[in-house]
Amino acid sequence: MKPLLITDCDEVLLHMVRHFGVWLGETHDIDFNPDGADFANSMRRRGDSSVIAREEMWGLLDGFFPAEMERQTLVPHAREALAALAEQADIVVLTNLQDHCRDHRIAQLANHGIAHRVECNQGGKGSPVARLIEEFAPSVAVFVDDLAVHHESVAKHAPEVFRLHMVAEPSLAPNVARAPHAHARIDDWRDARGWIEARFAGLTL
Repeated sequence: MKPLLITDCDEVLLHMVRHFGVWLGETHDIDFNPDGADFANSMRRRGDSSVIAREEMWGLLDGFFPAEMERQTLVPHAREALAALAEQADIVVLTNLQDHCRDHRIAQLANHGIAHRVECNQGGKGSPVARLIEEFAPSVAVFVDDLAVHHESVAKHAPEVFRLHMVAEPSLAPNVARAPHAHARIDDWRDARGWIEARFAGLTL
């Protein structure tokens, strides 16, 4: 049995919010100032500074994915870390996008030199992580994500999985508290690789 790494994509492997914000300004005349909290509260129309309604926020995200995904850039050291970890482990990218975006995400990651299985998900990630654990039956599993809600979900549905909280966007990271249900918080892939390899090697926390 091999180890298994299950990793998120946006703000873990690829930068998203910085490029989403530029697109909102260019295309919709909306200022986007994310602080690590609710996206909707971070969007204001430039004309009257009104906050974007939640329904419109989801529509804007649908406008970005997949049409504007090519704007996204690689998180430093992510490609190299995954390449090294893939020598000993299976890797699955579990991304919260609509299912029709899966092929676009696969192609997008491949263009950045990352070619691993991609699964799309909507909602909490605990159940899909549990299904992946059942499928792969790994010797050990590690989950990486930037959102605390997903660490809580995985802790509930697959408690045996080691959970690493990572916020790779420097403009967000200082404002995001460590996820209480994560085992560790590391925002740099150079350090994260070592932490993951230690879990793969069976070292305890």
